[in-house]
Amino acid sequence: MSVTPRSMSRRAGVAAWALLGLIVLAATAVRLRLLDIPLDRDEGEYAYFGQLLLQGIPPYTTAYNLKLPGIYAVYAGMFAAFGQTPVGIHFGLLIANVTACVLTFLLAARLFTPVAGIVAAATFAVLSLSSRLYGLAAYAEHFVLLPALAGALLLLTAVESGRLRAFFASGVLFGLALVIKQSGAAFVLFGVLYALTRTVLPAATGSGLRRLAPTSVLLGGALLPYASVCLALTLAGAFENFWFWTSTYAYYYASEISLSGALRLLALTLGEILATTYLVVALAAIGAAALVLDRAGRARRAFVALFALCAFTGTAAGLHFRPQYFLLQLPAVALLGGIAVDATARRLGASAPALRIVVPLSLAILPLAILLYGERSILLERSPERLARVLYALNPFPESIEVARYIKARTGDGEKLAVIGSEPQIYFYAHRPAATGFVYTYALMEENNPYASRMQRQMIEDIERARPRFVVLVNASVSWGVRPGSDRTLFQWWEGYQRDFDRVGFVDITDHGTTYVWGGDAAGYVPRSLVWLAVFERKAG
Repeated sequence: MSVTPRSMSRRAGVAAWALLGLIVLAATAVRLRLLDIPLDRDEGEYAYFGQLLLQGIPPYTTAYNLKLPGIYAVYAGMFAAFGQTPVGIHFGLLIANVTACVLTFLLAARLFTPVAGIVAAATFAVLSLSSRLYGLAAYAEHFVLLPALAGALLLLTAVESGRLRAFFASGVLFGLALVIKQSGAAFVLFGVLYALTRTVLPAATGSGLRRLAPTSVLLGGALLPYASVCLALTLAGAFENFWFWTSTYAYYYASEISLSGALRLLALTLGEILATTYLVVALAAIGAAALVLDRAGRARRAFVALFALCAFTGTAAGLHFRPQYFLLQLPAVALLGGIAVDATARRLGASAPALRIVVPLSLAILPLAILLYGERSILLERSPERLARVLYALNPFPESIEVARYIKARTGDGEKLAVIGSEPQIYFYAHRPAATGFVYTYALMEENNPYASRMQRQMIEDIERARPRFVVLVNASVSWGVRPGSDRTLFQWWEGYQRDFDRVGFVDITDHGTTYVWGGDAAGYVPRSLVWLAVFERKAG
């Protein structure tokens, strides 16, 4: 019985989907074990804003931050589906990650072969688990990738078909990536540049205006989500605050780091990431070479190179180069890894058939196996609470749960709470509204921010007007970011304001464990650490 090329292709497709299923199941098993890891600051911010959204309170009205509001809507959606808990958040992340893994497979398989797709999916799944990238936390970058990858897939369809509706839909998806976080604008740029350089409608020959039609339609689709956000916030009376925080203040935030400082940050962050991912990056470098040397690679060179370049642009936005920003690079690195293995397999199939399976298989498995082995204790052994301490050192993330529980048990719904520091996760855990919109204090400490002093005065006025029963004071340098030239008005104010309060809780965080002291014993407790939280209750009368 002969085997036709069509039946072979069908079998290869079934095998590819089966392998993809195994990859997804393995990554899911790791994430399921760690669903209950305590939230960090960014997750706490998103969670609190999402909580407010479910209560009908728009962003930028009672809580402020410079990020665009799409990520808050994502969190609100996860809460509605899975509950307002860390487990619900991380289960939503699991679904987003699995979907992005499948989209990466589809993109690589469409551009190249199912072999490239499987390698790309495996690379993406493993890299997105890396603790060096904080891949277990539900950062906005994870959710930016979903519409960005879907938009890239649809863009390929649009280019092949020439249908303007496909260009528009692709643009809308890229626009959704933008409104989730500003760095998503890099994928809008990718869509526009690729459409501009690669598309010619059948009726467009000889007409420059018609040649621009696909790009114009895509750009229009990309602007639609942002325009809708602006309209919704205008109707909610929040547009002025929205514009200040996401544009005016964001400009100063992005300009606070010099180019030399940015290069130092880049080198430092890359050094940390490459400690376990160096072989994966080496494989991606082979893929980049294949884009130039391999015939099949050259055919898709423009797409992959432009996608990778724009993804790095998103990573570099603001020049802060935090590890989680490199999550935006993962699909590009995964594509290049898939190209490397696929090109090697084809090259050896022609010149050295005996090695055409062993060598590509080793290229695909070895880098990922070494990465997993290097992070095995984090991914496979440590408990969620212990993992939070390993990942975030003495940051008070596990302790925030106990502090919030104490306050929630002693306050009523709607009773306001003040956290002096940058720990918005406490508001989320306590299910209590903030007495001030400044859920972060970083902006208040920035030297180059001309609004910092005004923000401090506004925070003081907010708290005095709200008269919260409980105040949490955070003593942790990473929760403040105080600079030599920072305005100290807030600290001076607190010295006097705290006289109206009794200290009723103290959380002392050391390398050897955390000490919780509640009630009257907290008043005279002397901390052993430089990292602690103090809970104050307003005096009776």
